[in-house]
Amino acid sequence: MDWNFDDSYTRLPEPFFARVRPTPVKAPVIAVLNRRLAEALGLDAQALMRPDGAGMLAGNRCHPSSTPIAQAYAGHQFGHFTLLGDGRAHLLGEHLTPDGRRVDIQLKGSGVTPYSRRGDGRAALGPMLRECLVAEAMHGFGIPTTRGLAVVATGEAVFRETPLPGAILARVASSHIRVGTFEFAAALDAGLDVPGHPAPRAADGTHTRALADYTLRRHYPALIGEPTRYADLLRAVMARQAALVAAWMRVGFVHGVMNTDNMTISGETIDFGPCAFVEQYDPATVFSSIDVQGRYAFGNQGRIAQWNLARFAETLLPLLDADPKAALDTAEHLIGEFPALFERHFQAAMRSKLGLGNEEPGDPALIASLLEWMHRAGADYTNTFRDLSSRVAMDDPERANPRFKDPAFTAWHARWTARLARQPGHFEDAAIRMRTANPAIIPRNHRVEEAIGAAVDAGDLGPTHRFLDVLADPCSAALDGSDYRQLPTRDQQVFQTFCGT
Repeated sequence: MDWNFDDSYTRLPEPFFARVRPTPVKAPVIAVLNRRLAEALGLDAQALMRPDGAGMLAGNRCHPSSTPIAQAYAGHQFGHFTLLGDGRAHLLGEHLTPDGRRVDIQLKGSGVTPYSRRGDGRAALGPMLRECLVAEAMHGFGIPTTRGLAVVATGEAVFRETPLPGAILARVASSHIRVGTFEFAAALDAGLDVPGHPAPRAADGTHTRALADYTLRRHYPALIGEPTRYADLLRAVMARQAALVAAWMRVGFVHGVMNTDNMTISGETIDFGPCAFVEQYDPATVFSSIDVQGRYAFGNQGRIAQWNLARFAETLLPLLDADPKAALDTAEHLIGEFPALFERHFQAAMRSKLGLGNEEPGDPALIASLLEWMHRAGADYTNTFRDLSSRVAMDDPERANPRFKDPAFTAWHARWTARLARQPGHFEDAAIRMRTANPAIIPRNHRVEEAIGAAVDAGDLGPTHRFLDVLADPCSAALDGSDYRQLPTRDQQVFQTFCGT
């Protein structure tokens, strides 16, 4: 199947991982295979569909060059620090693609590990399909993300509130190094008692330095020789996270659980648990059943990103400067730059949604006033911007969307069209820019639930496959009349989503 494993993470000190093989399952069968991704990885999709391929992607057999591990990490979960790790995941190894990329191949739901914390190590089919669907949408939006290579039905039940069909997700990522991985390294250096890995206190940041040097080699090689490389690493991770979260805001994505163990150092979206997409625009939107305080609400994601990055900066203090005060001053200065950095990315994302190809001082107010109107009017986030992307919306807004008849919107529309007229190019140039930035379809909550329900309750994967096909190109003009654009009826509305662990 042309697997080409070359594992580098296992060259880190042993506390960062545990060597453990996946637990075999009864009857692995490929339920979903991402053929486009398989081909991009240089893999034979037909071979993956055969029993040997399904067996490997379920963890029943391992490639000769694979050295399965579970990664250790820590994390702040809803603001509280805890030791964690891959409790139901196994990293099969790092696959080298034909174009020279190094990617992790991880199985999720593949059995117990030393970090399982009394869990069963398994996953249900529904949450694995949810992750596969939303991750492919993110890829289609052009947003950095982990992706599902395959969902494998295990032929076994998992027991939550009720018995559910089991599944394993084969996930592809640039790496699984998280802010929480650095928190784990810092805990080791602080002499924290990590079960199975007693370590003396290392004030110079021995474990953190090893992880940071590895991360630089893997993700930021241009910084390796710089005397300020650890400060540069913090700055580079901040830049990627600012761009990532602004891109989430562009498409209305609510991650749901922005714990530090769910923030990658590579800048990819990871762990699609209680995630969803805003429909009626409201910055306070929360879908997660466990986020009762709204910590990870849609409009709070930029602030939470800064909070998480501050925890990352804390781990790097011993590396930033030998003088603790100087190190803290450096970290605080860099983290203090994040709000302005994020705002620049956010404004750029929103300008693209409105077809603005240059900057004017009044743009933030123009953007804010539209969002305020959408909130008051209860307008759908995705469809409003997509309708604005059509020439009809620009020439005659009342014909494009019934809500556009609102006098408040008409007044805003006049300001917007005057702004478009002042920039270089034609209205059609703006429309092209907008159609690229504004998807026609998103994984609407009720559509995701319909696909999952058909698979779980009736064994029908057809809706999932059809949904994946359209999500491959969610900005296509061919989808403007698609049923996937339709809003849910009152009975179809989904207000809460769940982790599915």
